[in-house]
Amino acid sequence: VQLQASGGGLVQAGGSLRLSCAASGSSLSIIVMGWYRQAPGKQRELVADIVRGDTNYANSVKGRFTISRDNTKNIAWLQMDSLKPEDTAIYYCAGSLSDGRRWESWGQGTQVTVSS
Repeated sequence: VQLQASGGGLVQAGGSLRLSCAASGSSLSIIVMGWYRQAPGKQRELVADIVRGDTNYANSVKGRFTISRDNTKNIAWLQMDSLKPEDTAIYYCAGSLSDGRRWESWGQGTQVTVSS
C-alpha cells in the first residue's frame, strides 16, 4: 500500500488547513488510518486515527482537528482548525492493516507551519 500526503502549508495562528492522504495499491486492506506529526527536536506523536468510523484524538488537538475517511475513494483527511504555533510540524499519514495499529504504511510527510 502506498500513501501520499498533501495539503500542508503556512498559515497564521487561528487559521485552518486540510490535509489529504490518498492510498493506492492494496488500499482496501487498510483497517486504520492515522495522522502523526513530528516537530523539530521532538518525537513523532499520534494526532488522530480512524477505524470503522470511530475516531481517536490526541488531547492537544481535541475539538480543533477532525479526521475523516472515504473508503470508496481510499482517501483520508485531517481538517485542522484554530491552528496554534505549537501545531507546527511535519505531518505523516499512516495505515495499519489491523486494529493493532502496527502502521505498516507511511506517507512521505507534509509540512505544516503556523505563524504567531
